[in-house]
Amino acid sequence: MAPAAANYYSPPTQAAPKQRGYRICDTCGAVENPSIQKFRYCGGCMTTQYCSPECQKSHWPSHKAICQHTAAQVSGAKQQAMSAACPDENLVKHLRKFTSTHSSLLGWAGFQALQLKRLPANIRQNALLIELGYNPHAEALYRFSVAGTHIVPRSFVTSHDPLVAADIDRREERCRRSGGIGTLVILVQCAGISQVMPVEVDPPSKITWDLRDDWPEVLRHFVESGRTDFKPISTTTRGVVYG
Repeated sequence: MAPAAANYYSPPTQAAPKQRGYRICDTCGAVENPSIQKFRYCGGCMTTQYCSPECQKSHWPSHKAICQHTAAQVSGAKQQAMSAACPDENLVKHLRKFTSTHSSLLGWAGFQALQLKRLPANIRQNALLIELGYNPHAEALYRFSVAGTHIVPRSFVTSHDPLVAADIDRREERCRRSGGIGTLVILVQCAGISQVMPVEVDPPSKITWDLRDDWPEVLRHFVESGRTDFKPISTTTRGVVYG
């Protein structure tokens, strides 16, 4: 089987801009075009993104509850890391940065793991759990390794936290109103610390990524090689497209 990424065997190109994934402004629904304008994450929760300070300000009244809840969880997790047998008191920060840096790769892995091209209804039933190992490396890109991947019931994520569940439902409703199939839920865990990554997914007819059974190996390769330049291969009627 050919590699799933166009640049699987090529040398890393860390000097190139990092991929930022598929981002939507949580206020106006604008889709990010990184070559023109890069969206900013909310500094409190590091999950919600906005196209402008104006959109962020107008969204605050409805975002305040989940933002403060998420920030409190992060603070609590940091205290847990400092008091428990945890490898680094900054693990929470490192995990959030990892999720942001690898958003494109993680979204692609979740799409493949749940087989959403063939079974789009899986998005409402299952989630992808990615377990990481921690390496105390000086370079941020080499601090994590993939210890395991699991398909878990989506309730594994949503049943324990009503506010997180409500936020995912809100994203899902917005996604379906715009023609998508819903919100893909990815849970990244390391040493008892968790980061939830919601990804709004277009209808399968608009997603040309090739179906891959080797997605765990591809995920592990790019994470453990310190690569941020993942480019999936898509086969279309016009030929093969990279990225």
